[in-house]
Amino acid sequence: MIRTLTIDHDHQMTVGQPLEQIVMEDYIWIWADFNEPTESESELLTSYFHFHPLAVEDCMHVLQRPKLDYYEDVQFLVVHALDADTLEAEEVDMFIGSRFLVTYHHREQEELDQAWERIVEHAHERKIWSRGPLAAAYTVMDKLVDNYFPSLFIIEDELAELEGLGAHESVEELMKQVFDLRGRLLKLRRTIVPMRDLMYRVLNSQHVQGQGEHMAYFTDIYDHLLKLTDMLEADREMTADLRDSYISLNSNRMNSIMKTLTVITTIFMPLTLIAGIYGMNFSNMPELGWKYGYFSVMFFMFLLSVAMVVWFIRRGWFK
Repeated sequence: MIRTLTIDHDHQMTVGQPLEQIVMEDYIWIWADFNEPTESESELLTSYFHFHPLAVEDCMHVLQRPKLDYYEDVQFLVVHALDADTLEAEEVDMFIGSRFLVTYHHREQEELDQAWERIVEHAHERKIWSRGPLAAAYTVMDKLVDNYFPSLFIIEDELAELEGLGAHESVEELMKQVFDLRGRLLKLRRTIVPMRDLMYRVLNSQHVQGQGEHMAYFTDIYDHLLKLTDMLEADREMTADLRDSYISLNSNRMNSIMKTLTVITTIFMPLTLIAGIYGMNFSNMPELGWKYGYFSVMFFMFLLSVAMVVWFIRRGWFK
């Protein structure tokens, strides 16, 4: 599906005009949004707009890394939307010219709809039309980047909750949750960091037409991406600290268990020796024929066990 938005020389907006019927010279600028386009609709990138074949090829083959390419008087950007459920990146391609903005995406994007509605709602403000397609491109990228925040906030809330669960859940379950959070943070990082690098390149580019008057707006997006990156790295460090804490906690628990088993084994070692000696059943063992032999040996074994327990307690092995 292709939806269009045109601004004529009288600053009047028209929505929904068929792209094939639009004559570019009759308008100040246009926005054409290719939403889940068919093969025939995709061919208009070449037949109508005459975009460079390499840029069109990048549109057909997803998923490209965020980038900025220059083709004569057209700037081609690959930006990423974020699926809030899977945290997977979804490609959105943008062609920016002096009189047009073309957005191309294989799946419907809520952020594109929000940017579209924002432009339509401000139709009465002539100033927005004078800013040209670059202002619409900024609106799209601003919505895409703003959608990164909720996913990261959810992870931060889960991290805060996870910090207080150490005494209530098993270390194995806590470690599983920590590694799950680290995996989700890694997915976010694969989207946020390349977008940050892209915006840095846009801000320092000399080829983006009309960038100067929009510098403050694109700088605002870049600041948001820097903030996201800082939050992301802080959360990754926190998960690393939690992981190390849980590993240490698990090691301490294992050491405590091993110490307890060692104490028990040590107590039973001399008892096993005594039982083994008197279990040999030799004929010439005096104690075997003694009336009080069994009771004496059992009493000695009991005293020996008590003495060893007292000794271990004094040595601090039961602390």
